[in-house]
Amino acid sequence: MTNSILDQIKQRRLTLGLKQNDMMLRVGISRQQYQRLESKGNPRLDTLELIAKGLNSELMLIPKEKLGVVMALLEQESAAPDKSHVTQVKKTAEEEAKKSLSDDPWQDLLGDES
Repeated sequence: MTNSILDQIKQRRLTLGLKQNDMMLRVGISRQQYQRLESKGNPRLDTLELIAKGLNSELMLIPKEKLGVVMALLEQESAAPDKSHVTQVKKTAEEEAKKSLSDDPWQDLLGDES
């Protein structure tokens, strides 16, 4: 099960070794604002995009039927000592995504089979 987006933001910040105060320089919001957002905030989409950029990340909507594949890929990446295997899996997944999205960018977006 995935964490809430606020938990993910906090975890990413900690992974990068950043303090809440560091976000002021990276994102342009005060420590107090950032602390409130991380603990119980309800940020606007543009604020989330700004924070993601400050954390060297991207916001992405992942269809539920693809979530398992994405999570498995992320698990492989964090657990694999041999990066070449991960790189190959990533390339294959990216090629598949590009091919299917270029054919029909809206496919499975709403979960219908049309």
